[in-house]
Amino acid sequence: MPAARESLLDAAFAALEGRPWPRVKMAEVAAAAGVSRQTLYNEFGSKEGLARALVRREADAYLRGVDRALTGAPGAAAPGERLAAAAVWTVRSATENPLVRAVLTGCWNERLPTPVSAAPPVRTPPRGRTSLSGRGSPSGRTAPPGPLPAPGEVLGQARDRAVRLLAGEWPAGAVELPLACDAVARLALSYVVAPAPAADVARMVRTVLG
Repeated sequence: MPAARESLLDAAFAALEGRPWPRVKMAEVAAAAGVSRQTLYNEFGSKEGLARALVRREADAYLRGVDRALTGAPGAAAPGERLAAAAVWTVRSATENPLVRAVLTGCWNERLPTPVSAAPPVRTPPRGRTSLSGRGSPSGRTAPPGPLPAPGEVLGQARDRAVRLLAGEWPAGAVELPLACDAVARLALSYVVAPAPAADVARMVRTVLG
């Protein structure tokens, strides 16, 4: 149920903006999304499953934004400028979205879903219900959700995307692309940890790249 799933994630994110995650109730999320609580449990298995799906969605949205910045920012066609745009996007995303900030830094406060490495127990939906994928599995169980991203994992994915997407355009004689991408990722992270105007990071990237 893709539409119901997105509605539930939207409702969970909206609830998180108004109260700490431990106070967010599954019944309230389901009601806000206009579906039954059973549908919510069928989709995510548990509150932990909902939390991990929400964090993963926000992390994936951040990475899509990195791709957009690297493949072309308005008026910034040069590879170095696109790398700067990705750094600016990183800082702005972390400033505006506490879940993006948490996955980039590994710092989770009491308002956010608590990272848990182990998958929760598998929930068996009632007879006739479907699994997470929308199809009943042979065992009739809901597939357990994946773990939350490890600290550094998402930023590392952003760095690797930069290396891949800029590889064919990086100017000869410049600092090696992997080193440049790693330095820019670390610089952006420093601005996330010690907040400063996002636009400043572009100037610092240009300084680093020479």
